[in-house]
Order: sequence, then structure tokens, then C-alpha cells
Amino acid sequence: MTAISPDAVAPAAWLKAAGRPWRRLATAAGLLTVADVVPAIGFAAGLALAISNFQHGLIAAAPWLALAVLSLVSRAMIGQAAVVVGARLGRAVKTEVRGRLLADLFGRGLRSNDRLTALVEGIGALDGYYARFAPLRLAAALSPLLLIAAAAVASPVAAGVLLFTLFPFIVGMALAGTAAAGESRRQFQALERLSGLFIDRVRTLPAILAFDAVGRTTDQIAQASNELERRTARVMRIAFLSSGVLEFFSALSVALIAVYCGFNLLRLLPFPVPEALDLPRAFFVLALAPEVYQPLRRLAAAYHDRQAAEAAAPSVVTPAPVERPRAPLGDLAPAIRFRDVSVAYDGRTPVIRNFDLDVAPGQIVALTGASGAGKSSLLHLLLGLAPLSGGEVEIGAAKLGVDGDVAGRIAWASQQPIVVPGDLARNIALADPASCPGRVALAARTAGLTGDLDRRIDERGGGLSGGERRRLGLARALLKRAPILLLDEPTANLDPASEQAMIAVIARAARGRTTLIATHSPAVAALADRVVQL
Repeated sequence: MTAISPDAVAPAAWLKAAGRPWRRLATAAGLLTVADVVPAIGFAAGLALAISNFQHGLIAAAPWLALAVLSLVSRAMIGQAAVVVGARLGRAVKTEVRGRLLADLFGRGLRSNDRLTALVEGIGALDGYYARFAPLRLAAALSPLLLIAAAAVASPVAAGVLLFTLFPFIVGMALAGTAAAGESRRQFQALERLSGLFIDRVRTLPAILAFDAVGRTTDQIAQASNELERRTARVMRIAFLSSGVLEFFSALSVALIAVYCGFNLLRLLPFPVPEALDLPRAFFVLALAPEVYQPLRRLAAAYHDRQAAEAAAPSVVTPAPVERPRAPLGDLAPAIRFRDVSVAYDGRTPVIRNFDLDVAPGQIVALTGASGAGKSSLLHLLLGLAPLSGGEVEIGAAKLGVDGDVAGRIAWASQQPIVVPGDLARNIALADPASCPGRVALAARTAGLTGDLDRRIDERGGGLSGGERRRLGLARALLKRAPILLLDEPTANLDPASEQAMIAVIARAARGRTTLIATHSPAVAALADRVVQL
């Protein structure tokens, strides 16, 4: 599905578009829900005729009792099939939307608290809409009219009463839905605020403990929780009120039919009517009357699912991708020039000040110095992860921050490479998803990753040793076709034998590329063409 701006489309239109690829499932679920009308009519007819034939004996009533029982069984089977198809529809839509959200989080880097909330709560809110509300909406539009048409065969007057009493029922549903829409959206916003606040406080827990801000943080979370509680209570209050109104109109309508049929059978109506009911027809109409309102009552019960989905829709819409210009960087190893460069985070004291360096094309430069001297910050600067607070950086013919983004043309291996759940081959292929399995296997062998590439790895790196995890980063760097290679402490905490094996892999990875290595290791520094002390 094409990514769109969250503000470019109404939630209802977005929900309709999200379900369009599974139109057949949606149609099947709706038709199964409408098909519930047939056994409902069969049950009412079988029951009415069985009662009228009891005076002739049980044998005369048996076929109609069998029809009623068969109708009940058929209705149960149709209902179960509608539930199964609706669940498949909801699962299919959720899987597709969740995949796009995960692509935003891990592919396009759109990481924020509201996106994380949408991934959990927002996706969950879509299930009720597609699994329950969408099929019931079609049934609510067609089933009452079909049932009224069936009732008209037995009693046109009763059918007219049923049709007339539908209007206040529908008006009540519309008013309840309008009142609940705004409250549902405000409730979901309160949930987003609480989730975002909780995630932020968990991330900054060491700072909270260090500055003795536990009490204030607890109060903030309590206030956000109370706000969510108030919003939820308002939504539930409207839901209960609307259910009460709808039940009142439903009971009133059935009572009118019961009074009409009873007085007609007794011939005590105070006004003339063009029909005289007998027991089978009166009982048939009376049995169908509750069924006329049943699809609408089910839709009203599922209406909150629609409001929840529409409230969550803006948060799960995939934003339109912002095209970032790529710097004019070719495939050949470029020169890199730092001119009077300074790097400062959030206006604080610069970690790097007035730094100058010329790196020749294809040269390997080792950046050494004490911890905190700014080695990693220089690498992050090229990746766009650190701010260029002063000076300029030239990469080939491009200027960093002026001529576009160069991060896509850089192969990067950090101290702790990111690991995603899946097999080892998939983790290596993150550097170049278009790579064929042969290239992935070659990169793994060159990096020294032996064994089965299909072995499972969890999100914490379970299944990989410390050395294998570093080799995973180097395998990605080998796989990516990039003219620049950046390595951050590639051999830290390794024993001498493992370090020498890793240095051989680094030499292969750096071949034909302009390479910057942040390191404390003299052995790695010896690999470099030039060593720069920070």
C-alpha cells in the first residue's frame, strides 16, 4: 500500500483503503452475516407451524419442529463461519499494517513513542473493526429489510410497523456514534501520552534515580493514568447510555407487534385493518420481530470497535517517505577532508573542537586517544548521528550537510551491532536486502562466520558469541557496496588470538575503501596507513 500523510485522508477512508486488498474476505464475511437471515426465517416458520399443528398430534408437528431445529443448527454453523472469516480478515489487515509500521521503525528510522504505541495498541484496535464491525455493517443494512419483507408475506400491517420503528432506532445509533467519536479519539490520545511518558521514564531511569526525581516522576505517571481513566469512563458511559436507548426502542417495537398480533387474533382492534391474522401467521411475525432489530443491536455493540479503529487510524498511517537527496558520491573510494570541525551535543561543551584532517582516497586511518576524546563522535558525524557544530566536512566533491546524505554510501560496524530476531543470514542481509544468498554466504565466510546461516538468533543476540557478533558487523560491512568504511572499536575485549583473526578480516573489508577506525588497540593501529591521536 502506498504511504500517505496522516493528515491527507479521513480515518474512515483510510480504514476502507487498508481493507481493500482483502475485499473478497470482507465480502465473504459480510454475506455470511447476511445469510443468517435464512435460518432465522426458517426457525420462525418452523416454530409457528409446529405450534399450530400440535392440535393434530405430534406426528403432524414433527416436520416443522425438525425445520426449526435444522434452522438453529444452520444458524450456528453460519455464525461460526462468519466469525472465522472475519478473524482471518482482521488478521490479514493487521499483519500488513504491522509490517509497514515495523518497516518505518527499523527501515526508515521513524522511531517515536507514538509509533511504538501504534504498533501495539493501534494495531490491536483494528481487529474489532475488520473482524466484527465491517461484516455487521452490511448485515445491518440488508438483514432488517429482508426480514421485514418476509414478515410482510404473513402480515403487511405488522411489516409496516416494523419498518416505521426502524427510524428512531437508526437515529439513536447515529446520535450515540457522533457522541462517542470524539471521546474515543481523546481516549486513544490519552493512552498514547501515557505510553510515551512511561517509555521515556524507563529510558531515563538512571537519571531519575541520580537526581532523586522518583516522586515527581510517579506523580506525572499517576496524572496521565488518571486522565486515561477519566477518558475511558466517558467512553463507557456513552456506550452504556446508547445501549440502553437502543434496547428501549427494540423492546418498544416488539411490544407494539405483540399487542397488534394479540388484539388482531382476538378481533379486538379499535380500528379497522385490511387483514385478519390466524395463529401461525401471528406467531411467525412475533418470532421475527426481535430478529429485525438483532443486526442493528449487534452493530451497536460493535460500534465501539469502529470508534476505536478510527481513533487509532491517524497513528498507524504510514507517513509519506521524505526523499532525502543523496550526495554525489561515486563508487570509488573518496577523499575525506575535515576543516576546523567542531562537534557539540545540545549546545554543551564541544567534544571535538577545531579538528583538521585530510584522508586520501583508499587510505586507512586509525583514530586513537583516551575514552571521550571524540573518536566515535567523528564517525557518527559522517553517519549523520552527531551534529556538525562548526567547520565543514568534504567527502569527495560533496559537502556534508549541504549536498545531501552520505550515510547510504557508508559501510558501518559498531562495537555492538544491532541484531534482529531471525536467522543469521537475515541479520547479515540487513546491510543490503537485495543481495543474493551467495553474496551473503561469501560475506559470512570472509568475516569468519562459520556454521549454519539458518541458525536462529533472538533480539538479544542469543546464539552468537561476542566475537561472532563483531564478525556479524564486519560481514555486513563486507556485503554492503560502499566506498567508505567506518569501524568503531572492532576488536575491543577480544583475546590476542581473536584480535589477530579479526584484523585479517578488517584488512579484507578495507580493501579499496577509504577507512576510518576508532580504536585503542596498537595491533589495529598498526594496520592503518596513518594514525591520528585525538
